[in-house]
Amino acid sequence: MGWLRSRSAYFQAAPLSLIFFLFFVLPIALVIVVSFFDYQAYQILIPDFVLFNYQDVFSSEVTYRTYFITFRFCLIVWAITLVLGFSIAYFLAFHIRTITMQIVLFLLCTIPFWTSIVIRMIAWIPLLGRNGLVNNALVVSGFTDAPVEWLLFSEFAVIVGYVHLYTLFMIVPIFNSMMRIDRSLLEAATDAGATGWQTTWNVIVPLCKPGIAIGSIFVVAMVMGDFVTVNVLGGGQVASVGKAIAAELSYLQFPPAAANSMVLLGVVMLLIMLLMRFADIRKEL
Repeated sequence: MGWLRSRSAYFQAAPLSLIFFLFFVLPIALVIVVSFFDYQAYQILIPDFVLFNYQDVFSSEVTYRTYFITFRFCLIVWAITLVLGFSIAYFLAFHIRTITMQIVLFLLCTIPFWTSIVIRMIAWIPLLGRNGLVNNALVVSGFTDAPVEWLLFSEFAVIVGYVHLYTLFMIVPIFNSMMRIDRSLLEAATDAGATGWQTTWNVIVPLCKPGIAIGSIFVVAMVMGDFVTVNVLGGGQVASVGKAIAAELSYLQFPPAAANSMVLLGVVMLLIMLLMRFADIRKEL
């Protein structure tokens, strides 16, 4: 009995560890193995140990250009969602006094998530299209003489879709950090003569660093791997790493897709490690 009692923690962690191994470790291990396989047009997978799948990734100018476009998406979307997420979280945490109203407003933010990503992206087409509501409003109001072409099937449309999808993932962790701030600190800053901007920058922002880091990790990881938004709102005219991997899978080129996926995973892990250096996210967990 003493032996069982001393090993009880291992038995309690065993179910979750098994799930983690089956649905995370094992799939990644299989992708790593396939990334070193060979392939031909008439044979999808040829067990082997070759390196040219990774050589193609690192030697292709198209790959570098695709990563540059994806990084640019990440930077722009991260900046916009950070400003929106911080502003909305600040309003909910410090201007909405009742928990009931905070819950109601949070539910309003989550309403778009009640439908699938594809439907939400398709919904932008009648808004941003050549004959869409936005173009009609611009023409009727006299801002433009003809419909604006770059609103849809462009990088602008992709960024709009990303912001629509991922702003909530920035709001929630920042709001969680703000709710943990001791209100007496804000009162002390005000009593010391600090303005609202000074209190926000010198008190609230430093205490919200873990929430900002977690939200940034969510946004960066999802933008780097997304391909649905690029396919729907890019109209085949916008490239991204996720779209490139999806195209290779559609052509049944599994080894190069696996190699590209491993490189992408490594890049995302490096970005996450970089973000974690700016804040201790364990405070939020």
